Amino acid sequence: MSVFKFEHMQVSSILDFIFYSICVLFLALSLFINGSRHQLVGNILFIVVGLISWTAIEYVLHRFILHGLQPFKNWHREHHSHPGAFFCLPTLLSAALVLILVFLPVWLTIGLLPAYALTLGVLTGYLAYTVIHHAIHHWHIDSHWLRKRKRWHNLHHHVDETGHFGVTNSFWDYVFVKVLHF
Repeated sequence: MSVFKFEHMQVSSILDFIFYSICVLFLALSLFINGSRHQLVGNILFIVVGLISWTAIEYVLHRFILHGLQPFKNWHREHHSHPGAFFCLPTLLSAALVLILVFLPVWLTIGLLPAYALTLGVLTGYLAYTVIHHAIHHWHIDSHWLRKRKRWHNLHHHVDETGHFGVTNSFWDYVFVKVLHF
């Protein structure tokens, strides 16, 4: 299994879930152990900002990178052609990107606990995305919410590849459609 290959075995998805679950737990425990009561509100705000930021990152990556830039466009086209295959960003690459683009800049400019909190929010969003995207393509769960997400994602795969980019939510699809058609 190559580190920089995007189609993986099912075990890669499971390892990704485990790795990011451990990261989320580590960051949450670190905040709980090292944070003081007067930092609680600030830490919660950073977590929420991280979660909201993830939803925008998810949309931008899917719409403008995976559908717009080579070689990502070709790799993502493979996912559209074979939605049952196990495609994912290699864990080493995704972890490096989060470390370099989220954790380190916040740590160096604001401090360690805000970096933990913001990264916790982003990673929680990313973990939710990976689980939901995997569930949409591989699980048969009777959940009204998951059926809605699956229907939304299927519209993207099978009806209109120029829309329906959100996997975990549809918010940015509505925002950008209204902005772009203003």
